[in-house]
Amino acid sequence: MVRRVLAVDVGARRVGLAISDASGTLARPLETIVVARDDDAVDRVARRVVALSAEDDGLATIVVGLPVHLDGTPSAESARVRAFVARLATMTKVPIAVEDERLTSREAESRLAARERDWRKRKRKLDAAAAAIILQDYLDRTGSPGPD
Repeated sequence: MVRRVLAVDVGARRVGLAISDASGTLARPLETIVVARDDDAVDRVARRVVALSAEDDGLATIVVGLPVHLDGTPSAESARVRAFVARLATMTKVPIAVEDERLTSREAESRLAARERDWRKRKRKLDAAAAAIILQDYLDRTGSPGPD
């Protein structure tokens, strides 16, 4: 049974990707994609979804981090990320869920800083690490890789 989940942390210049193991219990950073614009981000993530879906373990779900304020209200970036999700949904049949991404970048930076002193190296890994935190939160909360 296909159980992997892909997480996406959408940023203006970089998109972080993380993937779960086949059991849908553990998340790990996959890669950071440097993008020029929103259309480029959607197209490149869609291509990655196709490639991952074709692998033996496939994909069960895509989880996209939704930026919100600490009080849970939508942030300035929320509409842009929802537009990303809507466009990605037209390009794949893999179900897409959204997950609150409050403080994930800060947590990822803190974790990376503990292991890597060079901020340039941390910056390259930050978005994928944030996506892994979003994914692990989703997996822990839902207990399964299916969409909410």
